[in-house]
This record gives sequence, C-alpha cells and structure tokens, in this order.
Amino acid sequence: MSKKIGKQTVRLAEGVTILSAASTVGPKEAEGPLGKYFDQTVEDSFFGEKSWELAESKFVEKNMGLAIQKANLKAKDVDYILCGDLLNQCTGSTFGIKNLEIPFFGLFGACSTMGESMSLGAMLIDGGFANHVLAGASSHFCAAEKQFRFPLTPFLLQYAGIDREVMIVGRAGQAEIWDAKEFEAFEQENLTPEKLLASLEAIGL
Repeated sequence: MSKKIGKQTVRLAEGVTILSAASTVGPKEAEGPLGKYFDQTVEDSFFGEKSWELAESKFVEKNMGLAIQKANLKAKDVDYILCGDLLNQCTGSTFGIKNLEIPFFGLFGACSTMGESMSLGAMLIDGGFANHVLAGASSHFCAAEKQFRFPLTPFLLQYAGIDREVMIVGRAGQAEIWDAKEFEAFEQENLTPEKLLASLEAIGL
C-alpha cells in the first residue's frame, strides 16, 4: 500500500514521536518576544570563536548535544542527523556535528530546513531505516551565507549612520547603502539641476 497521498502528503504507518527539542540562541534572538522560551542564550554572538562561521558551528554543536541529552540518549543511539544552514556546502552544520560521528544528511531548504529535516526524519523512522534521528537547522545573522547576502553588523550600521530605512543606490560599478533620510538630504543638496549640469560638462557631455 502506497504511503503517498496526492502530490505533497504522506501517511506514516507507525507513530513517530518527538522525544525532545532544544534551542540555543544569541543575544538578538533572546531580546525578541520569544526570548523566554529558548533553552540556552549566549551573550557573545561570536560564541568565543574568531569568525561568525565558527560561531555558527559551535551553536550547532552545543544545541545538538543538548537535544540528545534532553532525550536521555547518547550519540551512539542516533542513527542519522538531518540538518542544514545557509552557508556554502552546509559547512556550519557539517563542522558542528562532526565530533558526534553520526551519519549526516546535509539539507538546504533555506527557511524550510527545519520542517524539511523533521519530515524526512519521520519518513526514515516510519520506513524502518532508523530508530532515532536528530533533525535541526541553524542560521547566524552575521555569517556569509550562500546567497552572498552580506549582513550589516552593528559597527557598519553605526559607521553608515543607518537607522531603520535604507536606500540602495547604484553608482557606476558599485552599489551604495544609505540611510534613507541621509540620502534624501544629500539628494536635495547635491542633485540640483545646476550641479548635475556642471558634472555633465566636466566629463565633456
């Protein structure tokens, strides 16, 4: 009997149970409305490491260990890890779980990675391929992820004078990020018809 129902749904023949859940976050997540629900909060976004990427791996390592501990299991009891992040080649997850020595499926579903890992893990258990799986996802607000989006750290925000709204301005072969109010003031002062005409004349147009 097929367990697939329609295009996007499967029916699990056996009951699959979540034994534990764990979350380890940095200061920004702790400041949000869900702050009191997290298991562990780390005050240092670098987690004592030299780079954002190493910090993300450490978040993964500590949180996976906590999830195993809360389930009253040991690493040897877990058949597979299904986890992913936004870094190239899932390096944050790969280095975070390497010392557990558990077979690893690296996933990249962006914001859907947590749901994806849980769904695939449940199917592995239901299919008889595993007794216990560890499902996870990670993200670090300052890591250089595979979409090549570069985060604006507090230092850069302060340096650029950015408050809440920004303007992305193309200029020859580069892009500039401005605070919206700062750019509006710059535009009013410098992009007058007279100054634009003088600039065109200066380059022979």
